[in-house]
Amino acid sequence: MTQIKKNSIIAAAFAIAAATSLTANAQKQTAAPAPILPLPEQKQIDWQKMETYAFIHFGLNTFNDREWGYGDSDPKTFNPTRLDCEQWARTLVASGMKGVILTAKHHDGFCLWPFEGNDYNISQSPYKDGKGNIVRELSDACKKYGLKFAVYLSPWDRSRADYATPGYLPYFYSQLRDLLTNYGDVFEVWFDGANGGDGYYGGACDSRTIDRKNYYNYPRIFEILDSIQPQAVVFGDGGPGCRWVGNEKGFAGETNWAFLRKGEVYPGYPKYKELQYGHADGNQWTPAECDVSIRPGWFYHPEEDGKVKSPDQLVDLYYRSVGHNATLLLNFPVDRDGLIHPVDSANAVRFHKIIERELSHNLVAGMKPKVSNERGAEFAAKALTDNSWDTYWATADGVTTADITFSFKKPQKINRIMLQEYIPLGQRVKKFVVEYLDGKQWKPVSQNEETTTIGYKRLLRFLTVETKGVRVRILDSRGPICLNNVGVFFGGDDAQLTWSPTSEAIKSLPFSLVGISEAEQTKATDRDPQTVLFTTSKELIIDLGKNTEVSQLLYFPDQSDAHRGLIHSYTISACDAKGNVIKTLKSDEFSNIQNNPILQTVTFPATTTRFLKLSADRMVKDGEQIGIAELGVK
Repeated sequence: MTQIKKNSIIAAAFAIAAATSLTANAQKQTAAPAPILPLPEQKQIDWQKMETYAFIHFGLNTFNDREWGYGDSDPKTFNPTRLDCEQWARTLVASGMKGVILTAKHHDGFCLWPFEGNDYNISQSPYKDGKGNIVRELSDACKKYGLKFAVYLSPWDRSRADYATPGYLPYFYSQLRDLLTNYGDVFEVWFDGANGGDGYYGGACDSRTIDRKNYYNYPRIFEILDSIQPQAVVFGDGGPGCRWVGNEKGFAGETNWAFLRKGEVYPGYPKYKELQYGHADGNQWTPAECDVSIRPGWFYHPEEDGKVKSPDQLVDLYYRSVGHNATLLLNFPVDRDGLIHPVDSANAVRFHKIIERELSHNLVAGMKPKVSNERGAEFAAKALTDNSWDTYWATADGVTTADITFSFKKPQKINRIMLQEYIPLGQRVKKFVVEYLDGKQWKPVSQNEETTTIGYKRLLRFLTVETKGVRVRILDSRGPICLNNVGVFFGGDDAQLTWSPTSEAIKSLPFSLVGISEAEQTKATDRDPQTVLFTTSKELIIDLGKNTEVSQLLYFPDQSDAHRGLIHSYTISACDAKGNVIKTLKSDEFSNIQNNPILQTVTFPATTTRFLKLSADRMVKDGEQIGIAELGVK
């Protein structure tokens, strides 16, 4: 063989090797980024895509003016005369809701379906002569109107004599099986974190505690769920499918990881406020669900007809829930007729129309932005604006920072930005900034929000700017960046930046507090919720100055994050100047006040007296002083 021929063979071999190497490198480079744990299940992705869905709280509490029933109310008091689950469904569809969760059984133990395992259910009520089944009626309405259906089943049962004993568990499991077997597919199963405490308990009228971590045997419950409704996402304080967001105000943290440390969070978790943000080092995919009622309370109370959240309030909550990598679960307290109240309906529909208007026109739809790094043709920048969930732009391995730049031919007004990560591969972005071009200088669009996490969806609101360029800069990520959608919007000149609540007005008869200095009692009567009266006494004597007919006491608790001095159980009495009781007017509890410290209105039989006594029989936290932001008497 000649040397020339040898050289030709060697050159060809090198060429083949080089081509093979280039092909291998190209294949390696264009392969999808490796997933970064933890990862969502497909059912969690489908759940988060719903974004907004409804809660329905309805039951004996509706007719007995309670938030948490004791389990002692007569089933015959449940008597809606115009109940129409199709009205519910039509309202929810018009409000943009994708599904609905029904409180099939709340803490009082009353079942909205004819559960054969007890006699404390709808069959014992006048509704449809005992032949009604609201679980069935709503499930059927959801099928008709294209809504997904889900159930809330309270683990706590204040009506059961066997609660807090091993004998209760088979009963609870049978309820769960019944609901999951006979009413079609459910998208979520909701377990409340409120468990144990005062109750009727079949007439025992005592307080019972449980081991919240272990009593219910949740691993067994999850086995039941997976065997019957494997597509259902399980809600609980710590998931596993989705988590409580740590408040009942309807918002998640601006930094919000879809992770929790597995096995750490349980019902009654003392560090619940961290659930607004998730655990950055979590090893379980557990995204946040933001639950909030359209009214101050979860159940219907006639006096709250004028306190329905406005469309602007609801819009604000959408941006702070769905726009903070969570979902929005909006509660509708069905009224005593069995209908969603017209004010609730009108405000919810208006809210949906505002969101549709503000996010209807993506100014960068179909544009191909300039990016500082691109993984390959399959993960090109054009995927950012094709409005497809399944395509995404990604950076090369090892590249955890990048710029995405959009240029307009002429200046555009903008005040909304939407970013989405491709979460099937994990949540990655740790820090970013959005900028607009002001002349030749890039400036951040917002100084008001932490631009840290993105997740399924991040929405930024900012004051309107007019610009020819928008730039998204990813400053830190847990791995190669994977974004599947970017939106730039102008929501209109009237689009709000945030909603600013005014202090809750409490109209009251004039009074003074016996034994409390004028400076201190002013804190409870100045209509400023930021000033709070704290007193070591467990009793407050209210002096109306003269004999006066009264029928209501209003108590607005501390509104700070600490929520100090919350009264759990109380007694209101007519008394003399020294506090000696003449007549007890009302003795009850402020249900759910720890999680939802709203204005508490106590109504009692009209009584003529000069002095009223408010006694704190029990505090939420033993040993705390009473804290009152505002107090009123009517």
